[in-house]
Amino acid sequence: MEEKKIKEVVKGRYAQLAKQDQESCCSSCGGGVSPLVQAEAVGYLSKDLADIPEETIMGLGCGNPTAIAELKTGEVVLDLGSGAGVDVFLAANKVGPTGKAIGVDMTREMVDKAKGIARSHGYHNVEFRLGEMERLPVGDESVDVIISNCVINLSPDKSKVFQEAYRALKPKGRLIVSDIVSEGALPDEIKDDPDAWAGCIAGALEQQEYLEKIKKAGFEDVEIVSSRGFHIENKANQTKEKLLSITVKAYK
Repeated sequence: MEEKKIKEVVKGRYAQLAKQDQESCCSSCGGGVSPLVQAEAVGYLSKDLADIPEETIMGLGCGNPTAIAELKTGEVVLDLGSGAGVDVFLAANKVGPTGKAIGVDMTREMVDKAKGIARSHGYHNVEFRLGEMERLPVGDESVDVIISNCVINLSPDKSKVFQEAYRALKPKGRLIVSDIVSEGALPDEIKDDPDAWAGCIAGALEQQEYLEKIKKAGFEDVEIVSSRGFHIENKANQTKEKLLSITVKAYK
């Protein structure tokens, strides 16, 4: 699929989610359960979720990058593909009033939703910006930590995403991302399926290729800190494809 088409499909799906408060479309989470249960299933702690606005919890992630980011008071955190803001609000609580948590998302409906939640709950150390991961609306070396949760797989140009992340981070800054990767190459019928793109499947790179793109962007000490496998059905030939939900940490 062409990049323009991919982004149109993804924007459409997540705009619909923002408006209708639907449950997760992330394939690693499974369906039929509430967003709160899904969030806890991928590593969020109930005590942390209880301290943020409930309407941010949409069950869209595949991990909990804030749990291992070791956020410190006063730090500036940037969330790539922030959605309704669950990870931004979690980060904001950790960095405190002297810090800041910034969310970037390319879907206007999600940005508007997150801004409304921040206003209604009196958050003053969060900011949500409309923009794309491949062209981040932040300055050079302006953030201490970058997080992302099951979103980079949606980008058709992941190398550019990691290059932008490297640009935005301060020296010694850290990158913590949870994402979906594949154990082997995905067949064309999945990679060309619009629903599979929006569902966090078609854009999944093979794990080693994903890690190499992070390294080529300039990051060091690239490490997988958690990994969980699951299978999806390839309806075209009635087989199953193995995917992995991984969380990666790296440093500038």
